[in-house]
Amino acid sequence: MHPARKQRLILVLLLVVLSTTAVGFVAYAMRSNMDYFYAPKAFAAGEVPFDKRIRAGGCVVPGSIVRDGNSLDVRFALTDGEAELEVVFDKILPDLFAEGEAAVVTGKLQEGGFVRADQVLAKHDESYTPPEVAESISAEASCRGDAKI
Repeated sequence: MHPARKQRLILVLLLVVLSTTAVGFVAYAMRSNMDYFYAPKAFAAGEVPFDKRIRAGGCVVPGSIVRDGNSLDVRFALTDGEAELEVVFDKILPDLFAEGEAAVVTGKLQEGGFVRADQVLAKHDESYTPPEVAESISAEASCRGDAKI
């Protein structure tokens, strides 16, 4: 093999190895930051891992919002029309958060069967439903009060 060809081949192989390594590192870093979405029925079925960062969504059950008088703690329930999920949040809720409206929470499932949320996303207008919630529930039935709770 000609020395110039050999040098090019080594350079190409080195670039392939370096780029593969870089892609591997990026994929590994992203894996630890992924939040998997679960509907309340998955929590009831026991399919959700404990102490792992997850996302959950559904409609806020009317009458389920309970605020602690001495702190910012708020407890509420989310439903997908089949099951309910208890959520505890200790920060200020978004202004558009309300009973009967769609919400998505990010947090960890605790041993007591509730989610300790560190972020709550609320529906922003009358025609919007987060894509994760739309896949797991019927927005017309559950969020408007027509669903079985």
